This record gives sequence, C-alpha cells and structure tokens, in this order.
Amino acid sequence: MDRVAAVIVAAGRGERAGDPSEGPKQYRQIGNAPVLAHALLPFIVHEKIDDIVVVIHPDDEDVFTQTVQPHLGGADIKIVFGDRTRQMSVRRGLESLSDRRPSHVMIHDGARPFIERPVIDRVLAGLKEVGDAILPGIAVADTLKSTTLSQRVLKTVPRDGLYAAQTPQGFAYSAILDAHRRAAISADDGFTDDASIAEWADIPVGVVEGSTQNIKLTVREDIAMADQKLSAKAAYPDVRTGNGYDVHRLEPGDGVTLCGVFIAHDQRLSGHSDADVGYHALTDALLATCGAGDIGDHFPPSDPQWKGARSSIFLQYAAEIVRSRGGTITNADVSLICEAPRIGPHREAMRAAMAKDLAIAMERCSVKATTNEMLGFIGRGEGIAAIATATVIYGGLRDGRDNR
Repeated sequence: MDRVAAVIVAAGRGERAGDPSEGPKQYRQIGNAPVLAHALLPFIVHEKIDDIVVVIHPDDEDVFTQTVQPHLGGADIKIVFGDRTRQMSVRRGLESLSDRRPSHVMIHDGARPFIERPVIDRVLAGLKEVGDAILPGIAVADTLKSTTLSQRVLKTVPRDGLYAAQTPQGFAYSAILDAHRRAAISADDGFTDDASIAEWADIPVGVVEGSTQNIKLTVREDIAMADQKLSAKAAYPDVRTGNGYDVHRLEPGDGVTLCGVFIAHDQRLSGHSDADVGYHALTDALLATCGAGDIGDHFPPSDPQWKGARSSIFLQYAAEIVRSRGGTITNADVSLICEAPRIGPHREAMRAAMAKDLAIAMERCSVKATTNEMLGFIGRGEGIAAIATATVIYGGLRDGRDNR
C-alpha cells in the first residue's frame, strides 16, 4: 500500500438522537470531547494513515472548527461538505482525494467514537493480504427471527456465517471510487454502507474481526451511556510522570532536526535515525510512565530499518503504547541544551509538531532552551542534549485522548 487515506463521514443530522436543539449527535460531548473528535483521533495518530478527510454538513463548519478541532492537536485535516445521503457524502469525500492519489482508503462513521487501533490494523492487514475490500465484523451471537410487518414471527434465521458489519471499511481507492461513481448513475442511493456498494460492483469483500466496543451511537441513550463510560474512567485518575534524557554529537553538516523541526545550521547531529534529541528524550519519558522500557528496546540502533528514520515515528509509537494501556497524555515538556542554533525562532513550530505527533492540544506542549554557559562538551559546541518530562493520566479518557 503506497498511500492510505481515511474518510470520516459526519454529515448526518442524527434525527433519532434526541432533541434537535442539542445539535447533531457527532458534536455531542462524551467524556469532555465531542463524539467526532474521539472518532477522528485514532486515524490522526496512526502512522500508516497519510491523508484524512472529514465530511460534514455545510451548516456545521463553525461547530466543527469550534468544538472538534481544538481536540485534534493541529492535525492537517481536509474538510469536505456532504450531500443529502450518506452514500452521496462518501462519494464527495472520495472525490476530494483525487489529487492525493491514495492507493487505499478507509471509510469510517463519525458516530463510532470507540474505534480502536487494533481494528484499524486488522483492516489494513486484510487489505494487504486479501484484496480490494475489507470490513470489520462481529459474528452474530443472538438468535435471529424473521417477522411479518405486524411483528409476528415467521421463522428463526440461522445465524451461521452472519456478521454485523462495522467501520472502518477499507478499499482499493480506485475500485471503490469507480463503484461509487457507477452506483450514482446506475443504482439508487440507498446503500447502507460502502461494502454494499462494493458487493453491487462485484468487488469481493473480506471480513476481519471487529470489536464489541466499536458501537455506533444512534439514539440519545447510546450517547448517555458513552458519556457515562468515559466519565467513569476519568473519575479516579492515576497521574504519572516520566523523564527522559538524550544527547547526540554534532558534526559538519547542513542542519539539525529538533522536536520535529529541521533547522538549517552548519552542523548536523550524528545518530542512526535523524538524531532528534528532543523527540528521543520525550519518547523515553512517555515510555517511562507505563514501564515500557526505553527507545532502544523498541527501535534498536543495530536495526538497519531505522537508519535515517524520522523520530516522529518513535514518538507516535510511544504515544500509542501509552494509549493502549489506558493513558491520557496531559503534558509534554522538552528542554533543549545547546549553544547553537537558536531555538527561539522555531519554538512555536516545534510545539505544533509535538501536538500533531502526540494528538494533543498545542497548549499541552512546551519547548524551552538554554545554553551550557560555554561549559563542557555542549559549551564547546560538540553536541546537543535534551531533557523531557511527560505527564500521563491513566484511567482517564478512552484511548488516552485529550481530556480538556
């Protein structure tokens, strides 16, 4: 898979979700963040997702900007306006990606806030192994009955081989876009999911294991239960602090990467990866909050695949470990120690990069700098060091999402 995009569909009005004055269900608050923010974040932080499109109702641009975006850590998300049906809205989202030319696309309902990384991983693996279309599903466990319009049971339906379909559903981009275009011309607009369109277009659809947690919020009671679930987890937080330290030697070069930002300079940092001391120290600090070792345990410098790698990969991985263990990253602080280059002009860009890679608000990210007063190897301009501190609350919001 060369390039993977995600289309998050959130243009519906949610008529069954209670009082219309409360607004569409995807913007209702659960656990101190909107439903849609919870649905978006797992895709934002996933290192294999290159592009994200969110399809919203034309009337919801302001509410999305004001209530959802502050929880997304400055992530680069394309906003597309939907149409009168889900099917038409998805097609608009797919069409908007034509300039990006992804090889594959995942399509997810914005009203499914409990999507977990393992489900995303299984869909991606299924696409790589099986073919053009994959959906996550749950084997039906309940006994099924077929009834008349007057609710009289006609018969019991065998449940063998029956699955409840979930999202995200994954597809080869060109194949599902073509199917949507053909369906718009040749069929009605009543398909209930994108796998149905793939089936109609004779695209074989595979199934991978979904999750019982990955429910779709439909009625007011669903939203209330979701809020209760997340609020209960946040009631008794377990606050932990981790520290990290890293240092790299300077050598002749054209610039250094610090906290995710490249700075032109007459030296570079020596290291197996891009030698970003700030991100390396912060990676260790995050891992320390859940006893997950250090950066060398997960990304050994002896492994050639990490030669020249961007350190954002390491930081995002550590953040996912924290989230997978129930942690909420509430603060990330890095102090850079060097004589040169000057850090001040790049501080805000560094904070923005940290916010994006950690999927937290920028106000939760801090970058400071100091010199070593011309003392020691740092004072002689032989290297740059970094000290990082991460604060994480365990037992807070599901998946460790920003709890503001």
